Amino acid sequence: MKIHLNQIPPEGLHLTGEEDGVLGDLGLQEIRCVGPMRYSLDLGISDGSLWANGTIAQTVVLACVACLEKFEHEIKVPAFALHTELHGPETVDITPFMREDILLNLPPYPRCDRDGGHICKAAKVGSTGGDKKAKADWSALDKLKLKR
Repeated sequence: MKIHLNQIPPEGLHLTGEEDGVLGDLGLQEIRCVGPMRYSLDLGISDGSLWANGTIAQTVVLACVACLEKFEHEIKVPAFALHTELHGPETVDITPFMREDILLNLPPYPRCDRDGGHICKAAKVGSTGGDKKAKADWSALDKLKLKR
């Protein structure tokens, strides 16, 4: 997303919209963008620097770490903030800053049941069912012969 500095009035500028292909090719099969990135930003110029703050959001397809099923997850950055010095040209590309914030907000261990609207297949398989609790099997440790 390129910002034309000459189009920013002294009181600032508010931009709302969508931008395609912000994340570009990540080189990862586990992460794929779905649709455009949405933004609502306030921009301004102060003391030779460009500042921006607002919200950005991107829907991505991730693979669940438990069941390996693909699912959609919306990454929201409610407090996007940028402050960068201006050098030379009348346009500034803020795409790398937006991309970085989206990537930093990716879940480290994505689970398809994270939002509570879905039950993970792995959770169903791993559960013992009902209120029964599995008894711990210490028999292998009881057979150890330790020297004192």
